[in-house]
Amino acid sequence: EEEEKKKKKKKKKKKNENEKKKEKKKKKKKKKKKKKKKKKKDTEKNKNENEKKEEDEEEEEGGGGKGRGGEEKEKEEKEEEEEEEEERKYLNYLKNHKISLLLFRL
Repeated sequence: EEEEKKKKKKKKKKKNENEKKKEKKKKKKKKKKKKKKKKKKDTEKNKNENEKKEEDEEEEEGGGGKGRGGEEKEKEEKEEEEEEEEERKYLNYLKNHKISLLLFRL
């Protein structure tokens, strides 16, 4: 009888320990999930803040990305880039042509 009581007591104790472990695991998992969610939220918040800062900086530089002034400025920048690209190509062509003429003379 005493052995049975001891066995039952031991079994009950083990069961309680297992339940406590499960609870602890659940809490840990929940905490981890909460932390992950917070991190994701913070990352998103930082991303939004950075985008806002960039927009503010663009507006301070003049015009910004929206509105008529911004569109005109964008067009001008694009045209300038295209002109510079054409100029580079032409200079490259002249350099190559000059080399070929020198080689031809030899």
